[in-house]
Amino acid sequence: MPRLPLLPGLALLSLSLLPACSTPPASPPSRPLLIQRCPTVTPCALPALAPTTNTQLADSWQQHRAALEQCAAQIHHIIQCQQRHD
Repeated sequence: MPRLPLLPGLALLSLSLLPACSTPPASPPSRPLLIQRCPTVTPCALPALAPTTNTQLADSWQQHRAALEQCAAQIHHIIQCQQRHD
């Protein structure tokens, strides 16, 4: 029985295709990528006031106190967020 000569290129091609016939190993299930970011730090704004009477002074003190409380609440929220995500 006559043998056909093997062509080296054909033999190498068939050998290189063999791994493609097998099934790849199972990959682990993918988890959704969740990016949770904390709010950015922004400067707190205090109202600029120039009281000229005691009543205006008392009112400006109340406005400054409210602005500082709001600023403290923002900072507290950012700190809590950073502690949760660290």
